[in-house]
Amino acid sequence: MSELQIVDLHVNVNDREILKGVNLTVRQGEVHALMGPNGTGKSTLAYTLMGHPNYEVTQGEVWFKGQNILELEADQRAHLGLFLAFQYPVAIPGVSVANFLRAAINARRKIENPEDKGIPIPEFRKQLKKVMDSLRMDHTFASRYLNDGFSGGEKKRAEVLQMAMLRPEIAIMDETDSGLDIDALRIVAEGVNTLRGPDLGVLVITHYQRILNYIKPDFVHIMLDGRIVESGGADLALHLEEHGYDWLKNKAEVMVR
Repeated sequence: MSELQIVDLHVNVNDREILKGVNLTVRQGEVHALMGPNGTGKSTLAYTLMGHPNYEVTQGEVWFKGQNILELEADQRAHLGLFLAFQYPVAIPGVSVANFLRAAINARRKIENPEDKGIPIPEFRKQLKKVMDSLRMDHTFASRYLNDGFSGGEKKRAEVLQMAMLRPEIAIMDETDSGLDIDALRIVAEGVNTLRGPDLGVLVITHYQRILNYIKPDFVHIMLDGRIVESGGADLALHLEEHGYDWLKNKAEVMVR
């Protein structure tokens, strides 16, 4: 069973310390929710884990499959089995969803076996249709240009489709609920729940409790001022929804001292 282990992670952005000692472990088969107000470092954590060059790690380690992945490039982390679903997915005009997915699958196969000639087109089409059926997606979606002209909900569904096809071991979902109406949120959450299982660990990053009504987490963590200050079960999110963050601010101040 693979696990992503974050140890005392400190990160600077533009010479300002954003993450101030994050400790967290996410294992395959577990769903973790990371909550906190805007600006507290949640997305910084996501981008740091995937190797964004603008995020400077000043202290700490991130272990996955026996490696400190902070020493790896973003594509190497992805090949190991990490995946990031973006808050704001980028449009790629001229590249269809199907061609993008096939290229991504072939890149991963090539790493595992340099002699691999790529997934045969009939096999890829069969696999893609099966996955789209399981996610209740129209097959015409695959021929559209990736995120080009997509609604907010369609962009997030495209991210879930990528997860399903690439089959990562740990997926980080950065505010997947951002900009979604209630119907789109339900559809996206249904897709995530379809993929949920012993082979996939998920870190859902959000500052709203509402997505957790549909994706039930095993663990909930609260981040304030660049640190995780509280962890618990799914009921912690409900408590947070009712009481806000004020009751945790004293704890955060004690951690600073």
